[in-house]
Amino acid sequence: MYHLHGFCQSGNTFKVAFLLRALKQPFETTFVDYLQGGENRTPEWRATVNEMGEAPVLDADGRRLTQSGAILTWLADRHGAFGGRDADERFEVLRWILFDNHKFTGYFAPYRFLKAFAPKPPDPAVHAWLRGRLDNAFGIVDKHLAGREWMVGDAPTIADFSLSGYLFYPVEESGYPVEGRYPNIAAWVQRLRGIPGWADPYEVLPGKKLAPKW
Repeated sequence: MYHLHGFCQSGNTFKVAFLLRALKQPFETTFVDYLQGGENRTPEWRATVNEMGEAPVLDADGRRLTQSGAILTWLADRHGAFGGRDADERFEVLRWILFDNHKFTGYFAPYRFLKAFAPKPPDPAVHAWLRGRLDNAFGIVDKHLAGREWMVGDAPTIADFSLSGYLFYPVEESGYPVEGRYPNIAAWVQRLRGIPGWADPYEVLPGKKLAPKW
């Protein structure tokens, strides 16, 4: 059985949980006290769980896998699903996962963290800079989804799981609404909710829901 280390506020952890559920693979979870206790920053955790100090971490048959994009790719390859139907699609899947990690989630996750979970209010200049980057990244994905249901090909892939991971959380946590601004992304998120195995991140991952701070 797979064992997933993470916490319920982590969209990157949810990406992996969503894929495992869609693959009908049972898994257990271990809570990582990332937001309040900073467990991941301790030397002990980094020495025994993940030297990068990040969640998620997936234990699989004696292997310890880290980085959500790499884990998604490994699971898709192992189970022969959601990875793309041919070499061209697999290349496109990788391309969008890299875009997600570098820009789409790469800007949205810290923007949401500063708004909802940081110990002090976000610096307005930093938040404004991230907002501009977010607008650009979300605009790219919204335009790509015009006239198509999924990011790559005609079926969901791990590119969809990766890019959507943080979009299932309450808008109050980020203060960045998708509805009305990005209609193609909003419709795509609803389609993803219809994939068997989808569930609310706060229902499937360990930890407790926290009220946004700012």
